Amino acid sequence: MGANPLFLCRRFRNIAKQNKNDDLVNESIRFKEVLVIDPDGNSLGILLRKEALEAAERFDLDLVCVAPQAVPPVCKILDYGRYRFEQQKKAKEAKRNQKVTEVKAIRLSPVIDIGDFNTKVKQAKKWLEDGNKVKVDMRFRGRMMTRQDVGKKVMENFIAELSEVSTLDKDPKMEGNTLSCTLSALKTK
Repeated sequence: MGANPLFLCRRFRNIAKQNKNDDLVNESIRFKEVLVIDPDGNSLGILLRKEALEAAERFDLDLVCVAPQAVPPVCKILDYGRYRFEQQKKAKEAKRNQKVTEVKAIRLSPVIDIGDFNTKVKQAKKWLEDGNKVKVDMRFRGRMMTRQDVGKKVMENFIAELSEVSTLDKDPKMEGNTLSCTLSALKTK
């Protein structure tokens, strides 16, 4: 009580502008009773919403609902600006540590020459060493459909060349007129 109402209104207005992610803060908390935790981590017990807001006002901090699904909902008295900053920092760190695996595609021909074959092997090795997956496709056209055994030998040679840097995820399989398989990088420890 006894706090400047202009100060409170301005503080809540600024919080409302920052609160674009549906956090329950101060006046937006609509629960009748909440379990309140003070800034030091000590429990103040179950309080009415109005009493909890007054307790936050005494500490000159915000009341943030950290566990709305709990019974009763858990609210903590803390600096909301700092709380949001920490949340964003954790999200950025998690995103940075996330490894996105791309699937790169290589198309072979059943009648590929040795120079082209070696170039494709080199490119696939580079992608696999970068941690990407490689999808190998071999399209059969016209009369080549009758000579699929030649294409299968080329595919087996390609897989054998990459065996030291990759594992076979999906065995070579005919899908229409295309023979395809998927290779992924070996797990490095």
